[in-house]
Amino acid sequence: MEHSPLITNDATILGILAIMLGSVFYTANSTSPIWKKFYTIVPAVLVCYFLPSLLNTFGIIDAKESNIYYVASRYLLPACLVLLTLSVDLKAISRLGSKAVILFLTGTLGIVIGGPIALLIVASFVPDLLGVSGPEAVWRGMTTVAGSWIGGGANQAAMKEIYGAGDQIFSAMVTVDVIVANLWMAVLLIMAGNAKAIDAKSGADTSAITELKERVENFQAKHARIPQLNDLMVMAAIAFGVTGFAHLFADTVTPYFVANHPELARFSFHSKFFWMIVFATTVGIALSFTKARELEGVGSSKLGSAFLYILIASIGMKMDVTMIAEAPVYFIIGAIWMIIHASLMLIVAKMIKAPLFYMAVGSQANVGGAASAPVVASAFHPSLAPVGVLLAVLGYTVGTYMAWLCGQILQTIG
Repeated sequence: MEHSPLITNDATILGILAIMLGSVFYTANSTSPIWKKFYTIVPAVLVCYFLPSLLNTFGIIDAKESNIYYVASRYLLPACLVLLTLSVDLKAISRLGSKAVILFLTGTLGIVIGGPIALLIVASFVPDLLGVSGPEAVWRGMTTVAGSWIGGGANQAAMKEIYGAGDQIFSAMVTVDVIVANLWMAVLLIMAGNAKAIDAKSGADTSAITELKERVENFQAKHARIPQLNDLMVMAAIAFGVTGFAHLFADTVTPYFVANHPELARFSFHSKFFWMIVFATTVGIALSFTKARELEGVGSSKLGSAFLYILIASIGMKMDVTMIAEAPVYFIIGAIWMIIHASLMLIVAKMIKAPLFYMAVGSQANVGGAASAPVVASAFHPSLAPVGVLLAVLGYTVGTYMAWLCGQILQTIG
């Protein structure tokens, strides 16, 4: 029997999410030995994901009925991307070398081959998974997970349309996507907390990352000052001004591609979300070559991170942990799929002696996209968030094409 949620007012839900985030940050910076020990084991960002999920899991709210995630992803995410990228040091990032891109592409490959392998393994025990011809076929649902894990929500929606996944299998696969991806993110965040020890053990060269951190810190120290009201208003003007034009750009460009280039649908060119993210990120990077870069001195990336955490809470709010029990076979497929992706990443990282940062951000740029790659990057250091953004945009670029390829392989099996 369906129970109506306890709270349906979005303003109230937003208030609760804000209190949760505030409580996490307050306790994470507390001098209490109990909290210090707790946050040494459990990363604060993980708590920001999981606390809101309890609201959905216990029926206090109905995340499907709430518009908070839509508003956060459409308004706050582009604003956040602008604020995070306007202080980006592209020269220093280019000095990070090819290892970051190699690991990103390894992550993509892990997802393309991981899905079909996971389906074959589980189907050897549950043969009913194969040979289903209608829209509810498991392989069709899996193409949407491939879209999400290589590019993001826009690519996921594109795969649903391209391969005609039914609503039932799509809904089950969204749950698999969110829970498995967030569990893997939890592992990455825990590893980020122990990055120094892991890198020392693997003999990775972290000098380029250290240099980038130092350059950003020196830039912040040189330009840092207490933000005045006019600084905050200028940052708000840039962030939301660019967001507004990003929507205008997406509203103009998308119909053109839909009408004139139907064949480009598989590259996400028919997705307004894709164009909005591309526009916001491109303008943010362009601003990094202007005086706007000095806004970092008054905390542009801190304001961007605040927007990002509201988005994180709204993503967490959509998770329902009890869904694992309803379709365990899909979660087994998802778990094996993620293990293949993770194993390939770790093997290649060890082979090329890459720092853990490249592995974690390369993986999250695939699996989490622009919403969470900067989160994992900033778990290593706030100045590294733009690296996550840039790799995530690369994910959007190759996402639909590679997910389409994965779908072709899945179709052959299924």
